[in-house]
Amino acid sequence: MAERDPYQVLGVSRGASDAEIKKAFRKLARQYHPDRNDGAPAAESRFKEVQAAYDSIGTAEARRKNEQEQMFGAGGRNPFGGRGGMGGMGGMEDVMSQMFGKSMAGGQRRQPGPRPPQERGQNANSWLDLTREEAAKGGSFNLTYTQLIPGTHGSIDKNRRTLSVKVTAGTNHGKEIRVKNQGHGHPQGTNGDLIVNIRIDPGEGCRWDGNRIVKEVEVEYSTLVLGGKVTVTLPSGVKGKITIPPLSQVGDRQRVKDLDIEFILMEIESLDDSQKDALGALKDVGL
Repeated sequence: MAERDPYQVLGVSRGASDAEIKKAFRKLARQYHPDRNDGAPAAESRFKEVQAAYDSIGTAEARRKNEQEQMFGAGGRNPFGGRGGMGGMGGMEDVMSQMFGKSMAGGQRRQPGPRPPQERGQNANSWLDLTREEAAKGGSFNLTYTQLIPGTHGSIDKNRRTLSVKVTAGTNHGKEIRVKNQGHGHPQGTNGDLIVNIRIDPGEGCRWDGNRIVKEVEVEYSTLVLGGKVTVTLPSGVKGKITIPPLSQVGDRQRVKDLDIEFILMEIESLDDSQKDALGALKDVGL
């Protein structure tokens, strides 16, 4: 499964500040830390995902690198593709030999050979955020992205472009739309394609996990262990109660209509004396 967008993992907007990102990370890291969840595999997996997301966008420099990797498509590779692009001497030698008919290495004219296939720039990647209603109805939506094109003397210029992208009715989250020849440029070839990734807003307090929407619900520790009922508010605004089975674990899920309810441990800000005494008694009996 492809890695999820780190902004979605942390539940912050793409314009969030360093402080907002750090606050979201600390809350989630504390919530899913293995020590607080008795080593539950689901919680440990989420903890690692949250840590990786923070590493990707936790600082301005990290966000810049993340954006660069997304633009280049594969960890910052040469965006112009090809065997040498503009940066390698191989590509420059080819240009010089075409101009002057000689090899830079030995001054000898190259023998004519089969014409190589036309090279293409790298594909550009971008995201189109839609509401559920927009995705269901479809239509044309404007998308702004950064296109890298060859500049002068081997430089790379950034070109901010806005295109209208047609989305078919009933489009699902995660669908890719390929727009031909609108990707990054190539100094001796054609543009790559633009790959548009559809992201549908899952609703407040929800996130995507593959093709399923997940909504977290806070559950008291006693309810996780003994079982009980908790109130859940669905993205539609409808409220209802779900039953928590006894001996449930943090990270367990329950399917409700078209989404998964994931159990998380309720945050405790303070304890009164009676609660401390009760917890002390539980500790004495091994709980």
